[in-house]
Amino acid sequence: MIYSALHKWAEVLIDFSVEAMPGQTAILHGDIEAMELIEACYEKLMKKGVSVDLYITPAYFAEIQMRHAPESVVKNPPMGLLHAVQNADIYIRIGADSNTKLLVNAPLSKLALASKAKEPLMETIMQRAKEKKLRWVYTHFPTAAAAQEADMGTQEYRDFIYSLCYLDACHPMEKWREIEKKQQKWTDYLSKKKQLHFTNAMGTDLWVDVEGMRWINCCGKCNFPDGEVYTGPNLQAKNGGVNGTARYSFPVIYRHVEVRDIELVFEKGAVVQANASKGQDFLRDILSQDPGAKFVGEIAIGTNMQMNRITKNILFDEKFGGTFHLALGRGYPETGNTNASSHHWDITFDLREDGKIKADGQSILENGKFTPDFR
Repeated sequence: MIYSALHKWAEVLIDFSVEAMPGQTAILHGDIEAMELIEACYEKLMKKGVSVDLYITPAYFAEIQMRHAPESVVKNPPMGLLHAVQNADIYIRIGADSNTKLLVNAPLSKLALASKAKEPLMETIMQRAKEKKLRWVYTHFPTAAAAQEADMGTQEYRDFIYSLCYLDACHPMEKWREIEKKQQKWTDYLSKKKQLHFTNAMGTDLWVDVEGMRWINCCGKCNFPDGEVYTGPNLQAKNGGVNGTARYSFPVIYRHVEVRDIELVFEKGAVVQANASKGQDFLRDILSQDPGAKFVGEIAIGTNMQMNRITKNILFDEKFGGTFHLALGRGYPETGNTNASSHHWDITFDLREDGKIKADGQSILENGKFTPDFR
């Protein structure tokens, strides 16, 4: 099962997510803890006739950098990887956790500089993807450290992630094509709407202007596993695009710092009040790092009903069916949102308890389930 699932995973990434073709060039960038999947992807790319540059990263090197490098070094962008991405046809990033608390005690100033240093890389990926010059995908390999964070056994966690990816199915790509077709109906519907209203029992009462914005169908093309539809708020609207309160989030780990029970109050698009029961100083520091940090770059609805528990890994948790998430910071140009920031922090909010989403006054989700008209 393990061998079979890994090769199915590689097959979906190569043939479905990035649609690799003979003669193309690819960047395969992964943490060393994900070597099994890296090897499976490398083999698949070789058989496809794709030229591959490998970037294998020991995750713990980040701690060495934070502890010993001066700020003049930390702020430098990854020039080799940046140059590679500027010229490649494909970029595949495979994350993996050896220690989910690796940088928990790193200075916030250095973490901010490291994030800023990666901005040219992310801007290049986003812009070249928008121009259809680059296809990219990000996935995350299950490890014992990640299982521990999710309060699961190692094999239990691995099998859970496999199920989120539909790797336990005979033909996972067929399943993802079905999801792509179904979600396209939702994005077509939402693209005609002007305003979304989110509420839940914890006090969320959030209004988001989406008039004129483009909705994106997330079905395994850029994230894997996947399951969301997203856009960006219209920050040029007279009301600023985002107003009201978003309260109660699942616990989230961002830059190796855990934050719980987030409350964000928005006025005219910007966060004017931010509270958390854990990690509040970190939350407020993130919001002050640059001018775009307190604005929303993305608003999204989770659609993956395979999710039934929180993992504290945002790649998985943001896809939770029956939730919505917003991202503080950088927007995606393909949606029409051009908010600029050194970070993009997705925060997920639960709608399963008396939660609702209304689009121009019409209910599309209630208590974590899509309404019959929307389904």
